[in-house]
Amino acid sequence: MNRWTDVNGIYQIYPRSFMDTDGNGSGDISGIVDKLDYIKGGEGSLGIDAIWLSPFYTSPMVDNGYDISDYCGVDPLFGTLDDFKRLLDEAHRRQIRVMIDFVPNHTSDRHPWFEASASSRDNNHRDWYIWRDGKTDGSAPNNWLSVAGGSAWQYDEKSNQYYLHSFLKEQPDLNWDNLEVRAAMKAVVDFWLSMGVDGLRADAIRWMAKDRSFVDKLSNPNYRDGQEDPYHSQIHHHHGSADQLRTYLGGIAATVEDYDDRIMIFEDYPDFSVVTPQERYRPYLELYDINPRVAMPFNFGGMFMPFQATSFRDFIETVHSYLQDSRIPVYCLGNHDQSRLVSRFGQEQARLIAMLQLTLPGLPVMYYGDELGMSDGHITEEFIQDSFEKNNPGVGIGRDPERTPMQWSHDVSAGFSKGAPWLPVPIELRGVTVADQQADRTSFLALYQNILSLRSKSSTLRRGVYETCGTNNEHVFSYRLSDKEHVFTIVLNFSDQTTQCQVGEPNPDIIAATSQPVSLIDENTVSLRPYQGIVIARRISTNS
Repeated sequence: MNRWTDVNGIYQIYPRSFMDTDGNGSGDISGIVDKLDYIKGGEGSLGIDAIWLSPFYTSPMVDNGYDISDYCGVDPLFGTLDDFKRLLDEAHRRQIRVMIDFVPNHTSDRHPWFEASASSRDNNHRDWYIWRDGKTDGSAPNNWLSVAGGSAWQYDEKSNQYYLHSFLKEQPDLNWDNLEVRAAMKAVVDFWLSMGVDGLRADAIRWMAKDRSFVDKLSNPNYRDGQEDPYHSQIHHHHGSADQLRTYLGGIAATVEDYDDRIMIFEDYPDFSVVTPQERYRPYLELYDINPRVAMPFNFGGMFMPFQATSFRDFIETVHSYLQDSRIPVYCLGNHDQSRLVSRFGQEQARLIAMLQLTLPGLPVMYYGDELGMSDGHITEEFIQDSFEKNNPGVGIGRDPERTPMQWSHDVSAGFSKGAPWLPVPIELRGVTVADQQADRTSFLALYQNILSLRSKSSTLRRGVYETCGTNNEHVFSYRLSDKEHVFTIVLNFSDQTTQCQVGEPNPDIIAATSQPVSLIDENTVSLRPYQGIVIARRISTNS
């Protein structure tokens, strides 16, 4: 069994926003090293044992590091390769695993591979990217759109052809049908895993597989012009075949499996334009078939659920009904591309969602700052950094608000930097800093610390058998995790009203709550305040 099953959670760090040690306003690798004791081991630490780092590679930073010009280098903005090796050593000394971003779909247009590919039609690297002739009228090969806005094709005057870019024009797509590309990317994986990296998060994997017919995409009849991301004006059910994707990712997973106790997690979102759960989650579930011993998908479905007990209950029941063998669910409810939990749901509601995520079996993935209840930042026009927002002003697809600096204290720049931060921090920080919350037993941080501590001590919470419980209230979501030794019952009130419900445990031992007090009506009934959740523990008797 892969020992990642014993990890109590993964903490995503956006390096540019976590901690700055040189005063240039951007976070760096040394800053992460300095804050490892906050993550695990130090007094008042979060108590989590794995971190995932968003890209720190050499990059022009047109897309904040997702436009990579050297897969095996560290951008000077973040430090040096020696700094990263020190991070690995210090993290491992604290028994913290380190996962890094792997960006397989595209490079920077300044990567030597693309510069060679664009130099002439006859260059050996030409087929490393996707080049096509335009239509007879000189326009783009088809109507495909870029996620970042506009056409997915960029014209190259020198060669009189177009290259494909599923994202920014500065991020040309690699051609994964080319065996040399696969070999080169395998070498990248080997480079980092041989150094001691514990895992990979594979970015934007669905775009790796291209529809080889290159036919036009259909218009989306439900699209609301001016109100939605222009990318959704077309129907994007299938980028390429599942067989293509399985071949590409299977090769990477085989490389990961060559190393002991390593994993790879795929970024892929469910298709919510499909009505039936079976079709909605089919592509997600197919990813488990690639190599379930080391590879698994993020489960992002909860990011898009309405705040309702029935919605989350149905979603989690659906996922678990499809899981087989020892497949590990990876519940991720926030990341660098989505609005923060508090901004999506509200303060009290986000505490309930935190309890939900941290009491489900598998690997929970938390986004830095969510443990403080940080909300989306207010980014005025002069501070906009994200090219997605610059390319599509006013549509609301910019990702700067959820990437603002970590709020450590009430010092200058929220304790993040001695200089002006690359994105602004709130003027009002009251109660939403690490310094505030480490001293407050009722804080967001205290809630995360409490449940993560329970989770780290109990294999039942990490990999127990999941079962939904019936309740007498449609606004309450209740479930159990059990094994041969323990039963944990989690009861979550999604309503804004105080509600009573039977918990199925006589004289319940309530070991955690999102807020206090918790009221018992009788030995089987609990009264939950609005948005309150509780965890009940019971040890199974071993007496014969």
